[in-house]
Amino acid sequence: MDRFGRIFDFLVAENPHTVSAKAGLRRELLAARRALSPDDCRTAATALAVRAFELPELADARTVAAYVSIGTEPGTRQLLDALRAAGKRVLLPLLLPDNDLDWAAYEGPGSLAEAAHPGKMRLLEPTGPALGPDAVTGADAVLLPGLAVDGRGMRLGRGGGSYDRVLERLERAGAHPALVVLLYDDEVVARVPEEPHDHPVRAVATPSGVRRFSRP
Repeated sequence: MDRFGRIFDFLVAENPHTVSAKAGLRRELLAARRALSPDDCRTAATALAVRAFELPELADARTVAAYVSIGTEPGTRQLLDALRAAGKRVLLPLLLPDNDLDWAAYEGPGSLAEAAHPGKMRLLEPTGPALGPDAVTGADAVLLPGLAVDGRGMRLGRGGGSYDRVLERLERAGAHPALVVLLYDDEVVARVPEEPHDHPVRAVATPSGVRRFSRP
């Protein structure tokens, strides 16, 4: 069993409540990310940009809703540029005061600017016109940030709720883009805790490869 799978089994045994189990697993995963060196992050980001294009869900997409990685998250900057170079329309999020997400088109590295949000890390956001929160419903694929995914495709997010709103919006609109999470290799675990509102993803891309999950 992988290291984080063992951590989760321990957490569930100690505390069966899902929310607490999620919080404990998040702490462990975030601590592991903080221990990564800049060289580790750069190497992983380069590999991730290549591996992600092995997924037909991305290779064949016309519009991809993505995000700009921060800190020691699996790096997305090279992937964003690769998607754009391949002729795809790339949408990036704009964080709203209520933690919902608006969207704007990515036009290259020069189209990003640092944005400060009270009580949160500084983010890089697109400077083009906001397209509205519903713009994501026109995407063929949505790249989701996360901390882990299990063999069922259940994703553990960071707990902020922004992407729960995105997924709810997609469901209300009857939109079914491919949901893809980007992770480090050891963040594909045996099982993550889930709540009724959680949605499985279609696939995961890591620096060493991709894995697709059966549709529910």
